[in-house]
Amino acid sequence: MDIIFMIVCAVFTIGFLVFIHEGGHYLAARAFGVRVTEFMLGLPGPSIGFTKAGTRFGVTAVPLGGYAKVCGMESGPVAEHAEEVLRCVWERGCVTAGEVAEACAIDAEDAQDALDQLVEWGSIAPPARGDAAEAYRTPAFEPTRRQLREAARRCAPAPEPSPAGAPRPVPDSRTLFEREQAQLYRSLPFWKRSVILLAGIAVNLIFAMLAFVVIYSVLGFDVANPDTGELTHVVVSPDKAIMAGFSYIGMTVQAIAGLFNPVTAAETVANSTSIMGIAVMSADYFAAGLAEALFFMAIISVSLGLMNLIPIPPLDGGRFAVEVFQRISRRQVPARVMGYLSVAGMALFIGLFVIMLNQDVQRFIFGNW
Repeated sequence: MDIIFMIVCAVFTIGFLVFIHEGGHYLAARAFGVRVTEFMLGLPGPSIGFTKAGTRFGVTAVPLGGYAKVCGMESGPVAEHAEEVLRCVWERGCVTAGEVAEACAIDAEDAQDALDQLVEWGSIAPPARGDAAEAYRTPAFEPTRRQLREAARRCAPAPEPSPAGAPRPVPDSRTLFEREQAQLYRSLPFWKRSVILLAGIAVNLIFAMLAFVVIYSVLGFDVANPDTGELTHVVVSPDKAIMAGFSYIGMTVQAIAGLFNPVTAAETVANSTSIMGIAVMSADYFAAGLAEALFFMAIISVSLGLMNLIPIPPLDGGRFAVEVFQRISRRQVPARVMGYLSVAGMALFIGLFVIMLNQDVQRFIFGNW
């Protein structure tokens, strides 16, 4: 039962904090009119859920982590034949890559490149699982409240819902293509892209600050008299609680900075913990009561947010650093370079994870938590 309680506490803590982190990206993207095709709690893989306003919400088979698939975040140029391929798929509703190449009179490789990019944009749906023909199709369409209100305002016919794979008329391919591009992350100005990238980090820090206010200004805490040992329950003002929150954030920043200092890097890693350590500690904090559980979630939320700020792809801070570089240099970072940076970043974090996991296993075996 102790192990089950530990797993439940860890899954709840990590799942909730990742949910609000990805929720920050999702809300910022939608606020700027950017399409988000998936909002999932868990690692990519088989999932269950529902689709609303063009976004599939759900839980995957491994409910650790999560992601929001913001369309148009891929690097590199727009596929040369994307506009004509989009028109072909929409007019036919369901079509294979070979049929697209023939209809548009382009090479099969160029057709495939355009199809892959349009799938990434959410403009078309990829081949369904088990579809031997591997046909691409139009996505299911359900008009949003905004679209219905806009149609009513203009006294125009309300847009009709249509299932996936249904042909759709394309009076003007340029208008259609520009409308699809307008819903992409890559079409936004620098400051809006930055807001989307940093929104998840901001939500994690905001949650932590609210948690500190609840702990110190609503629930209160016990302080022991150094002479008598008598406990006194104390409730402080919200401004002092916020200052305590900022103080903890500052200490976390110093700890993370220690990873980049050769003198303190080894000590910082030794004092860090992996998901196994988080699981063990979460059970202890949750068993201690509401205030302790909330405090634990606050400190993990701060760590999650600030770790994502490290300027190494594929973290949010790494993507933001790339955006800043492109803004200053006025040059696009090639997709191949982004791929190399992401692989290098993942290798670094996997290495740190293995080291910290080994530490936690030894702590667990010898009881040195």
